[in-house]
Amino acid sequence: MPIIKVDMFAGRSIDQKRELARRLTETYLDVVGGPAGGVTILFNEVARDQWAVAGELVSDRQQPKEKE
Repeated sequence: MPIIKVDMFAGRSIDQKRELARRLTETYLDVVGGPAGGVTILFNEVARDQWAVAGELVSDRQQPKEKE
């Protein structure tokens, strides 16, 4: 029974997580095979102030500006 763990920033919608779970399961089954009921996916949502990259909290990093 495979377990796929996804660590990501908090804030994704339930629909995004549903779609990601569906696609991860489909991809796993396409590559490895087996029953869909055997694939478990765990989402671990982490706040940006609980995640660091290169010694710096992500919450402290300047976010890229959105395109207008």
